[in-house]
Amino acid sequence: MNKIPSVNLEDFISGDPIRKQKFINEIGRAYEEIGFVALKGHFLSDDLVSNLYKEIKNFFNLPLDVKQKYEIPGIGGQRGYVSFGKESAKGKKEGDLKEFWHFGQYVENNPELEKEYPSNVEVTELPEFNKIGKETYKMLEKTAKYVLRALALHLNLDEDYFDQYIHNGNSILRPIHYPPITQEPKDAVRAAAHGDINLITLLMGAQGKGLQVQNHAGDWLDAIAEPDELMINVGDMLSRHSNNKLKSTIHRVVNPPKELWGTSRYSIPFFMHPISDMKLNVLDSCVDDNNPKQFEDITAGEFLNERLVELGLIKK
Repeated sequence: MNKIPSVNLEDFISGDPIRKQKFINEIGRAYEEIGFVALKGHFLSDDLVSNLYKEIKNFFNLPLDVKQKYEIPGIGGQRGYVSFGKESAKGKKEGDLKEFWHFGQYVENNPELEKEYPSNVEVTELPEFNKIGKETYKMLEKTAKYVLRALALHLNLDEDYFDQYIHNGNSILRPIHYPPITQEPKDAVRAAAHGDINLITLLMGAQGKGLQVQNHAGDWLDAIAEPDELMINVGDMLSRHSNNKLKSTIHRVVNPPKELWGTSRYSIPFFMHPISDMKLNVLDSCVDDNNPKQFEDITAGEFLNERLVELGLIKK
């Protein structure tokens, strides 16, 4: 496959069984072949998107000492601000050329999970920042729920199989700012080649060149969404759970050509994580004589912790 397929979530929720099955077939095939789709018909309104970009630009334009007030020690960067160059891809020592913010789950009726997850961080300088962030989080979580329902059916599971695991799940909304590049980067790119940790990732801000996806032949493809599309990819948790039937694809954000070094780039991924005690054990329906079990049993929480250590965000 040499381009990213486009699908429309309205087909899945249309109430028409033929359109619904068309969506399941299209997204299932795309995730088996390249691990990425561009998705129309999501739950984000144009106004919400516009307000979110305004708020995150306001935040990243704050003085560095103000932003650093919101960098919370001891939580592996799971909430609040993470400063420039702190995160590196697995196996890479150079820090990525980015700074970012983390919104986390707004737990409903579960005191145990409220204790497990760090609290969201309130930005006092920007009264709308947290409100708009929460609304975006909820709409992306709702979109992700329907995508996972389609994938459950593709994997011969009950349609609502994932619902119990993603309700109050450990999902993260990450507005990222890639600042202008001021000098020749030494082996560093805006985001080095990596696979995502989680079940699926929904990405806002893939409308310009920069994001690249590696296909099975090892070629890098530009992944550019239309203005009304989210880019959605499979993460390592879902790849493990499906015995690599659904592919977690390596991707990167490359530096722009030199004439565009003076420009910022913003992108906003939503990393859909389940609750930490979800078992990621390989599904029986994804194992047969041609595809023996490829992964050891592990929970989502154990897997996440392993990866955060590898990324340098948590110390052993």
